[in-house]
Amino acid sequence: MSASSTSQLVLPILPVESVVLPGVVVTLALDSEPIRAAIAAAQAGDGRVVIVPTVDGRTSAIGVVARVPNVGTLPSGVAAAIVQAEGRARLDAVTDGERSGRHAEVTPLADARPSPRTEAAVRELRVTLEEIAKLRNSRRLPEILRTATDPGALVDSATAWGEAPVAHQLRILEATDIAERVDTALEWARNLLAETQINEQIRSDVTEGMEKHQREFLLRQQMEAIRKELGEGDDNVVADYRARLAALIEAEAGAKTTAFIAKELDRFERTSSQSPEHSWIRTWLDRIFDLPWATTTDDNHDLAGARAVLDADHHGLDDVKERIVEYLAVRKLRHERGLAATDDRGRATGTVLTLVGPPGVGKTSLGESVARAMGRNFVRVALGGVRDEAEIRGHRRTYVGAQPGRIVRAIAESGSMNPVVLLDEVDKISAGGWSGDPTAALLEVLDPAQNHTFRDHYLEVELDLSDVVFIATANVADTIPGPLLDRMELVRLDGYTADEKQFIARHHLLPRQLERNALRPDEVAIGDATIEAIITGYTREAGVRSLERELGKVLRKVAARVGSGAATPVQLTPDDLHGLLGRVKFVDETAERVAVAGVATGLAVTGIGGDVLFIETTASDGEAGLTLTGQLGDVMKESAQIALSYVRSHAAELGVDPAALAGRRVHVHVPAGAVPKDGPSAGITMATALVSLLSDRPVKPTVGMTGEITLQGKVLPIGGVKQKVLAAHRAGLTEVVLPKRNGPDLEDVPEAVRAQMTFHLADTYTDVLAAAFV
Repeated sequence: MSASSTSQLVLPILPVESVVLPGVVVTLALDSEPIRAAIAAAQAGDGRVVIVPTVDGRTSAIGVVARVPNVGTLPSGVAAAIVQAEGRARLDAVTDGERSGRHAEVTPLADARPSPRTEAAVRELRVTLEEIAKLRNSRRLPEILRTATDPGALVDSATAWGEAPVAHQLRILEATDIAERVDTALEWARNLLAETQINEQIRSDVTEGMEKHQREFLLRQQMEAIRKELGEGDDNVVADYRARLAALIEAEAGAKTTAFIAKELDRFERTSSQSPEHSWIRTWLDRIFDLPWATTTDDNHDLAGARAVLDADHHGLDDVKERIVEYLAVRKLRHERGLAATDDRGRATGTVLTLVGPPGVGKTSLGESVARAMGRNFVRVALGGVRDEAEIRGHRRTYVGAQPGRIVRAIAESGSMNPVVLLDEVDKISAGGWSGDPTAALLEVLDPAQNHTFRDHYLEVELDLSDVVFIATANVADTIPGPLLDRMELVRLDGYTADEKQFIARHHLLPRQLERNALRPDEVAIGDATIEAIITGYTREAGVRSLERELGKVLRKVAARVGSGAATPVQLTPDDLHGLLGRVKFVDETAERVAVAGVATGLAVTGIGGDVLFIETTASDGEAGLTLTGQLGDVMKESAQIALSYVRSHAAELGVDPAALAGRRVHVHVPAGAVPKDGPSAGITMATALVSLLSDRPVKPTVGMTGEITLQGKVLPIGGVKQKVLAAHRAGLTEVVLPKRNGPDLEDVPEAVRAQMTFHLADTYTDVLAAAFV
């Protein structure tokens, strides 16, 4: 039934941002001009205002007529007014006065006689409120129930007592129909009773069997009870762990491992959630269940298919591919003949292949190709700069932020227990310090006699790594620690010839760069001569990384033209490269450098492959002696001393006037002084430069040489023959002088390079002399 109306009133508007219900007495601070104006207007009139609530930006059309019996100052010094809310009123019209403020024409509303249904709802509301009063031990609510005989007054007073949400209070205020108001209040009271009962039940469950003065423990138990009530406790987590453990046992993951996991799971169940150990054990369980204990992949034993994969991914590198196919063939035969991958003592029978070569020759991509050829998952572990043993073996669980080592994380990432793991840049592991030696930890990983029982510090269970295929990469083998190198089989990738680079650029690099730069093959035409010009003029490296960068730079500029509407296909010739890539970076300067006496061309091996060195000498009057510059290492300095001593003692045989050395100081310089240089293989080159200087005969510009010299003029063998020969070929040299005992190493040089070059094998320096000068 709707509320009935009485005669209209004109009252000042008192705006509030909350809801004031009839029967409530509130104190309002006079802190805004509209409130002060309304109170002043009430005092000037009959002492009444209409309170109008504004909630969430909406001003209600129903207000409350209220009296202002008193205006004063609070103890804090703030002016305030006491307001007594009396009854609802409907706002019919609002007027703004220049002096008296805003007024409203309002119609007071009175509740109609309640229907029998409403009276029944009021009785149920009283019963519900009585239950709430008992549970909450309230003093005010029973007084309201005793004094409020009218249904409307009961609803308004109970709503104000319960500190209901503002939205609910607004619904009560705007419910002009008494039946609707009682139903709304009853719904709220029922929800409040249910909430109170749950809180009381939780309090009762928690306090049972506990000392009342243990407040901290009580709060923790309340939290656990609430989580249990919401279904968020550890019970579900433990059940999930139990199910996963049962799956591991069924998959025969290992009796020791499953027993250890079960023990930790029992400890997790007994540990309080407030204990630090609770989170440690839970994290450990998550980590150990993330490992693919029961997952392995089947090997692909198709050798022809494996060779096809290697050939499709890499051009050249025939020796490397052959070694990888041999490796796969041994695994195939062991599988076909029923031989286990481990011996009777559980030790792996395979070897750890280590791909050694300069950057950009395809070491990492070869590891991916091996994984594809075997049908195994692939994962890469970057070891460059690792200096902490815990990076390999994991941290102890008690440390903050502890986690397993990189090997365990790699296996979890791969998704199987027998992946191909590429240990990248193994030569760049930092030396051990206070945090342990990571290379020593790697020994257990790579040693076939130990890795079937690898134990990570974090997991604390044995992990069988015998079926994992480890492939390592390094730029230089010399910096790999000896004990680690002993577990490895080195496979060298010494670089590509110009023809191989041409093929790789055409069939691998160019298609990849076209895709990256959003170009179609029919939009750009790059001839072989253009690619060759990029190889010879803008790159001089063992690998193809710089070549790919230069191709990408060219294609980005082509993409800019195509995007601007240029006609396609864009034809690129060698003459266009200057505008696209700038001036030529590498020029064949050998003939110019050795055109004067006292300069010889040597060959060396660096971390980025083979390279050409120019040894320069000069002599000046002054105190006899030797000056060395060019940031030479101790061994190279000794080679210069030996070369000078040999030339002095064999001057006549070498065609040098002994008087040319008398009273003169010899200066030997190796350009590129910012780069450290060392090694004995520059001995014959230094001797040749000195002979050229003292005899005033230039060295042939087409000759490069490498070899160690003794005081008797014997030429001793050196290493890195293939890399040095390839560097000489890239530099445009056509003749190479090598120690005679390095002759068999020429079989490693690609046949195409051997066909274009002449090799002089020197047993003594006399042989070098014959090849170096016209």
